[in-house]
Amino acid sequence: MRRTIAVMTFGMLALAPLSASAGSLDLRLGAFFPAASECNGKVPCGSPNLFDDDRELYLKDLQPLKDSDWIGFSGGIAYNAKLARYLELSVHLDGYGRTLHTSARDFVSESGREITQSLKFEEVPFGASLRIVPTGRNVRFAPFVVVGGDLVYWHYEEFGDFVDFETGDIIHDVTFHSDAVAPGFHVGGGLRVAVTDDVRLVGEYRYMWAKDDMGDDFRGNKIDLGGSFATLGVNIRF
Repeated sequence: MRRTIAVMTFGMLALAPLSASAGSLDLRLGAFFPAASECNGKVPCGSPNLFDDDRELYLKDLQPLKDSDWIGFSGGIAYNAKLARYLELSVHLDGYGRTLHTSARDFVSESGREITQSLKFEEVPFGASLRIVPTGRNVRFAPFVVVGGDLVYWHYEEFGDFVDFETGDIIHDVTFHSDAVAPGFHVGGGLRVAVTDDVRLVGEYRYMWAKDDMGDDFRGNKIDLGGSFATLGVNIRF
């Protein structure tokens, strides 16, 4: 998570000079609902990815791993600049991280103990959106729609004890990881509710599509980075 915080901090510093000009700033908190699996248990599956493999290999709380186990906290910041009467440009940075503590699905140690490991997934999307706000500046309720692109930094890691499927041996205290930056695309919408002339509450839903080929210790695997962001926040106009 420290790497995620560092990337978010760098992005916020990059946005800081923009905030000196006319516009508005969003601060938001919410949840990220990763798409995680393209297969969702369907057979046959045309393009399985890492999360499909995880479901076959690991248990969480002694139950089969589910895509919903990856739902986790998300937070972000956005600077919005007005381009035209009903059109804004938004530059935004969000962050998500989740660690699952799991056990091997079909194996136990010779003593009967669970073989345990942790799965860690982080994403930091840096994006730009066009936001259509088809209302006047001083209305109380302002619905909007957004569309845009992203550069998604992601990090996936597994650490703990694992089974060597060729020998059946248990390998202790090892770590496997992969990270990269991938392009993405998103659409969404939401509602701004005025509290004062310069402060508004904001609810937003955004769906992002992004995929990547993994490298490092997961070379040959694919990872689905897409999913839904649902956030609540505050918008401050300058």
